[in-house]
Amino acid sequence: MAAVDDVVLQMVRQHMRDVKEPGHYDKVFKDECMFCFATPETPGGLYINLTTHQALDEDHVELDHQRTGAVLYLHQQAHRVPLAPEEREAAKAQPERMAIGVEGGFDVEAKKYRIEMEEALVMMPARLRVPLPCPDLPELVLSCIAAVQKHESASLQEKVTAWEAVRLPSKYAEGLEQLPPTRRIPMDPKQWKCDETGVTENLWVNLSTGFIGSGRAYADGSGGNGSALQHYKATGRKYPLVVKLGTITPHGADVYSYSEDEDDMVLDPWLAQHLAHWGINMMQMEKTEKTMAELEVQQNLNWEFNSITEAGAQLTPLSGPELVGLKNLGNSCYMNSVLQVLWTLPELRQRYVDAAQDIFKSAPRDVADDFPAQFAKVGVALLTGKTGAPPPLAVPDETGFETEMVTTEGGLEAGTTDKDKEANCVKPQLFKYLAAKGHSEFSSNRQQDAEEYLGHLLEVVARAERAAGARLPGADERPTLQLFKLGVEDRVECGETHRVSYRRESTPCLRLEIPREAATNREDVEAYKERQAQRLQLKEQGASDAAAGQEEEPVSLRVPFNACLERFAAEALVDDYQSAAAGKMVTASKRTRITSFPPYLMVQMRRYYVDEERWEAKKMDVLVEPPAVLDLEPLRVPGGPQPGEQLQPEDPAGGAAAAAGGGAAAAPAPPAPEPDETIVAQLVSMGFSENGSKRAALAVGNSSAEAATEWVFAHMEDADFNGPPPGAAPTAAAGGPPAPPSEALSAITGMGFTERHATAALAACAGDVERAADWLMSRMDDLDGAVDAALAAAASGGAAAAPAAGAVAAPAAPAALLDGPGRYELFGIISHMGANTACGHYVAHIRKGGRWVLFNDEKVAASAHPPLDRGYLYCYRRVEG
Repeated sequence: MAAVDDVVLQMVRQHMRDVKEPGHYDKVFKDECMFCFATPETPGGLYINLTTHQALDEDHVELDHQRTGAVLYLHQQAHRVPLAPEEREAAKAQPERMAIGVEGGFDVEAKKYRIEMEEALVMMPARLRVPLPCPDLPELVLSCIAAVQKHESASLQEKVTAWEAVRLPSKYAEGLEQLPPTRRIPMDPKQWKCDETGVTENLWVNLSTGFIGSGRAYADGSGGNGSALQHYKATGRKYPLVVKLGTITPHGADVYSYSEDEDDMVLDPWLAQHLAHWGINMMQMEKTEKTMAELEVQQNLNWEFNSITEAGAQLTPLSGPELVGLKNLGNSCYMNSVLQVLWTLPELRQRYVDAAQDIFKSAPRDVADDFPAQFAKVGVALLTGKTGAPPPLAVPDETGFETEMVTTEGGLEAGTTDKDKEANCVKPQLFKYLAAKGHSEFSSNRQQDAEEYLGHLLEVVARAERAAGARLPGADERPTLQLFKLGVEDRVECGETHRVSYRRESTPCLRLEIPREAATNREDVEAYKERQAQRLQLKEQGASDAAAGQEEEPVSLRVPFNACLERFAAEALVDDYQSAAAGKMVTASKRTRITSFPPYLMVQMRRYYVDEERWEAKKMDVLVEPPAVLDLEPLRVPGGPQPGEQLQPEDPAGGAAAAAGGGAAAAPAPPAPEPDETIVAQLVSMGFSENGSKRAALAVGNSSAEAATEWVFAHMEDADFNGPPPGAAPTAAAGGPPAPPSEALSAITGMGFTERHATAALAACAGDVERAADWLMSRMDDLDGAVDAALAAAASGGAAAAPAAGAVAAPAAPAALLDGPGRYELFGIISHMGANTACGHYVAHIRKGGRWVLFNDEKVAASAHPPLDRGYLYCYRRVEG
């Protein structure tokens, strides 16, 4: 341990008062650079500011010193040391739980090396170094360094790597009714067979009746014939709990509840007692079949057999600028796919990547919460290829990192090594947290709908661009959100008076229903189903695979894309239209057309429907191939009333309500109904937005979740479906202004405004976050005065008004839609695999340099067969001329 020069120590003492020891609730960002994805393993390591506790790499530490004036930094340089062969072998364990980042699950951080850390105290700007440990340093500095070293990284605190399907105890387990034990189930698995069909695989015993039945078929068509479920139905749906026989061990077993209010994998705390009733001793059982978790894991591992990830193709891995992958953070594939598509846009490159250094220089002190900086950080990595990857291990042959020439079934593309994939991807953990801040779903580790996330992210970008002002030149005139805003007009004609009403909206996505009745190959599909049924029947009767016939590739319905457009443009009947002209509910006709076309068009194929038997969202197995060039000009209308049309009056019954009032005071309006929380929760669990779920509950009068689900699928295409329900208003505290929703409050304060400012703006704008942001930005000259007036008006229940700023509640004029020719070319596809948008996996295919490229999280490869007919979101760019 070398002695420290007295001159250097004196310099440290001069600046030691500036260091800040992080407390328990402070955040320490030490895993990656605030402005790029460099890590301690990157050549040059990281410099952790001992005042702000933010890390910078070699290229950005000087910038941080200039911005903050900090002098003392903890420098960390990590080195990889290969693991011993036995340690590497242990890391290859097959996952056994449907989980990420937990024992027995997917090890998303599996390592084949250990880390050795080299540390020093560095003084800027001369970069004088004091190797650590060094007991000669002042105690104040040493304690700060020790606290930073021990403190959990902020990225780890926000990190979502432990995802697991949680199983709850069944409410039917305690006091479960069990019929007299008229049989003893053999302990020998070879003696088990279905009581109804005689099959010997995928067997479940009903804990109440002792009936052994075959389970339901798996997603690939194998598994069983469902006799266990049929027994539950045949016995009056009284006995819901079943156990998969082949999974019973001393530690537990797979238990399923067929009850409609559970209908899921559950726990049975009294399982040993319930099994003993039928002669099964759990302590002597061994597992003979895969558990449902293992089957789900296998399905996840085998996703690449799917046509969406191009099964069987030997894909050529790609890397470098514009070909960088995004690491899955635990069900973040929806975000990764959306980001890959967005960063294809040259407008984003110009605004954020080309101007990245200016954005970084003008960032506030807390860079972690600065959206423009973190958004630019992701864009720079993806478009320049600067991933901050660590150098290769010094002795690669000792690590087992051999090059693998395998197809996609093996999980790697041809010629890909673990080192290659690691070097060509980044982990957008901080961005994920920031973009989802204040949103209950996107901040969770659950799978999400990519289309909903796209809309959410574009709104977040829009708010950040409004708040950034001069930091993002041109954003006020041509905001990113407007690149996608499609002008849509609904025309409704009263069936009795033939008066019309118009409603114009803008939406970032064209949502198309898929009319399955328009399929062109229905006979082929029916014939395939018959062949499948015959094969299954033969197998149940014990026939061999050869006798039953070879499995064939599934045949799916094929619907022309034009049929989806025709459904969008077709006139629809509205049975419950409140006609102001007729003064009553009448039948009306509704027609939707487009009034303006954006530079980029996102088309969503509505692949989901309601299974009326089980009242759950399911995905259509339908193929719809989009055109490479899409011309939507035939759907354009000039907008607004046309010659000869008569408009509906503003008030119902031609203003009769106003005429009846005379001078009498109007009776107070009844309180607005509240959506039923149980119904809302059930709809949200199916993957629908909270606002849409609230609208559905209110629309059906809180009658039932089933009715609300039907309403959702009939109105999901409405432009305001995800907006706040009509009449929604913040609740007011006694004697004070309305209390805004926490999500809305977080969204405004995340722009740099105080909670008081946010409360006032939201109160003035009826809780609308976008209008509230505009309200604040338009009153910066006298913000405190406007806020005082708004809070006073809100507290008194009056209409808020701000001095010298016009009406408080009036929203700022929205940016003009970027209209142009409605002719587009396809450049991207986001595809979804899974039963519904609340589970499964997303990948993106993007056309780059004349070829299609597959972006499957961290894997990037040249696409052999892009899944044109299985897309969920199709991404088009305008064709000029």
